Amino acid sequence: MIHFEHPKLLWLLVVVGVFVALWVWLRLRRKHKLRMFADSGMFGRLIPDESISRSIIKMALAVVGLVSLVVALANPQVGSKMVKGEQKGSDVAICFDVSNSMLAEDIKPNRLERSKRVVNNIISKLGGDRVSLVVFAGSSFIQMPLTTDYNATRMFIEQIDCEMISTQGTAIGDAIGKAMETFGYGDVDQKWEKRNSRAIIVISDGENFEDDAVSAAAQAASEKVVVCTIGMGSDEGAPIPRYKNGIKTGYKYDRSGNTVTTRMDEKTLREIAKAGDGVYVRAGNINAEVDKVVDRIEHLEKDSSGKAMFAEYESRYMYPLLVAVACLLLEILIFERRNRKFNLDKILKRK
Repeated sequence: MIHFEHPKLLWLLVVVGVFVALWVWLRLRRKHKLRMFADSGMFGRLIPDESISRSIIKMALAVVGLVSLVVALANPQVGSKMVKGEQKGSDVAICFDVSNSMLAEDIKPNRLERSKRVVNNIISKLGGDRVSLVVFAGSSFIQMPLTTDYNATRMFIEQIDCEMISTQGTAIGDAIGKAMETFGYGDVDQKWEKRNSRAIIVISDGENFEDDAVSAAAQAASEKVVVCTIGMGSDEGAPIPRYKNGIKTGYKYDRSGNTVTTRMDEKTLREIAKAGDGVYVRAGNINAEVDKVVDRIEHLEKDSSGKAMFAEYESRYMYPLLVAVACLLLEILIFERRNRKFNLDKILKRK
């Protein structure tokens, strides 16, 4: 299987395609102008040295040469020799808000499902980092300890729903404490070392009613743990749906009979991120905003997390590069016009 070290450079092939289209357009335009000047049967007398075949050959060589050059720049690699090496990465704890307010549909399909998509997007951009999962509402618990098995992580994420915790509310501070536990903080059997290689990502609508989440984030930051927050919801808010046997039966209402509306508390989420020396983003544009969180994690220190098997590829850029050089040299050596002294018609004695 061929693997490219720099796959983004393959977009340069589009430029080659534009170059070919421009060449075809110029040839057709030139032919049209010649027809306006004289009958096509006179072209052989008016331009006796012109060779259409030479032009086509030169263009074909140029295209093959440029395509090969782009492929060489992308550095094709083959082989998958497995080697054992040291795996380095950061530790990332992801805290999921599973309170009933996460069922609100002000962002589609709802806040919880969008949270899952955001986390899967983050995981797809991590490389060698260990990930743990914490779910919280009025209380919290560790759903999955630190692991580099991203497939298992995705399976756990799919199982998350708002019925996992019966105690309703939003205790972000408690969730941050549980996330610290996944790093070994507070474990009497494990020596704690402050290292700038750990991060906590809190995904919530920010409606914190149970504890002081800002103080918890500040405490984590004092232990060199970065706390980032991702806001789920809108400023306008939305009612909280009620479900029975998986079917929506209406919306939640208070004792006065009014429909309960939940709004994202962006101010609290910003304060948590600021106290935790992290970044806050809003889950509106997934690709653009989440990259800020991933970038913050990438700038953390990378610690050794043990030995692992890696696929080692061997570069094969020299072969397409050789083809590119050969084709481009031939393209230069071949002239567009016929050579009057040395040409195939004279050699074969054709008129």
